[in-house]
Amino acid sequence: MTQESDTTDTPRPVVLVVDDVPANLLAFESLLRCDDFEIATAASGKEALEILLERDVALAVVDVQMPEMDGFELATLMRGVERTRYVPIIFLTASSRDEGLVFTGYEVGAVDYLFKPVDPQVLRGKVEVFVSLAKQRMELREAKQMRETFMAVLGHDLRHPLGGILMTAQLLARQTDCSDEELMSSLARIVRSGRRMKRMIDDLLDATRFRNDGFIALTTEKVSLDELVDQVLEEVEAADERVRVEVLGDATGTWDLDRLLQVLSNLVGNAARYSPPGSCVTITLDGRAPRTVGIHVHNAGPPIPNAQRPLLFEPFRASTSRRGQHRGLGLGLYITKRLVEAHGGNVTFESSEEEGTTFSVTLPRGVRSSSETNSPPPSAEEAATPPRRGEAAPPMLCKRGVRSCRPSRMPAARDGTVRATSDG
Repeated sequence: MTQESDTTDTPRPVVLVVDDVPANLLAFESLLRCDDFEIATAASGKEALEILLERDVALAVVDVQMPEMDGFELATLMRGVERTRYVPIIFLTASSRDEGLVFTGYEVGAVDYLFKPVDPQVLRGKVEVFVSLAKQRMELREAKQMRETFMAVLGHDLRHPLGGILMTAQLLARQTDCSDEELMSSLARIVRSGRRMKRMIDDLLDATRFRNDGFIALTTEKVSLDELVDQVLEEVEAADERVRVEVLGDATGTWDLDRLLQVLSNLVGNAARYSPPGSCVTITLDGRAPRTVGIHVHNAGPPIPNAQRPLLFEPFRASTSRRGQHRGLGLGLYITKRLVEAHGGNVTFESSEEEGTTFSVTLPRGVRSSSETNSPPPSAEEAATPPRRGEAAPPMLCKRGVRSCRPSRMPAARDGTVRATSDG
């Protein structure tokens, strides 16, 4: 078994040649030698498997007739292992042109079947095609890794100066005479813009984490969704929309509070932005089922275009609001879907000209923290968690059915509020 050494910093694709005749291996090495790729040789199927398990092989050129393990058996083993399942295989044989053998070769996964003596130009041409494809895959992987790293570093580095801006604006707001309406309005605008930028940065970091790690860690606690809605309404920019909140049954459970705030903020923010001026956004929290809780966010207005629907939950799907404003990075719904699925739930939508648009989230009531289990989130069969009682509403937030949101955030009162319970 021989492998050429790579003296360059950039890894080159590897072409594996398998033949039990040493003279044939030397001939193929001489024929295929090229600076664009490495050549690894193996004198048996066993040696070939060792190389395949250690190296990323772009193409395997395999002799069919070998002792102990023939080429077909090697191909079958390769197709049974995830790491080598998609390695292209070109079979070589000196036997007669038996169509049965050719069919067998294709059945076990060959991309081509050549007969000896091989035309050098034909073999080189086929090898160059697969090497070129392997190089393109390597370049795409490197570009993706660089992009994800860039976004993570960028998001991390932007957080600190933005935090300073928000802290300074909030400090000035506390120390400024409230009678100066113009100054207070300017400070409020700085805080709103800063919070929006922070959400965009958080979305970038979350998207990078999802795509790199494939999961998101959860820290769960007892949560009341209607209290979360009050907090979301305080933060969402909805200058001319009215919001109706309806709570049916027990809207409590065990979830990651911060992540559900993110989900609600994305859904309510989208509904507010895409609603016609003066129309109502309806948030329904349905806790009548014993093991699940539903969240439904509805807005009127034109339906989601059919062309956008298949890609609605894809990342970087930037769009414009009904008012023609370009908003966000196109990550909100992608992150919403991933966070809901991390809780063991699902998110769907319905949109029509007559009924408007409704996004619906279904969550199991009981979700374990990532620190408590390494298994996937539990199903909706988990038992319900009792609601929290006796806790005061956070400062400056809308208490349940008692007072309106601040005019700077939500100028219209929440009309038609229905509550299953009341702490007021």
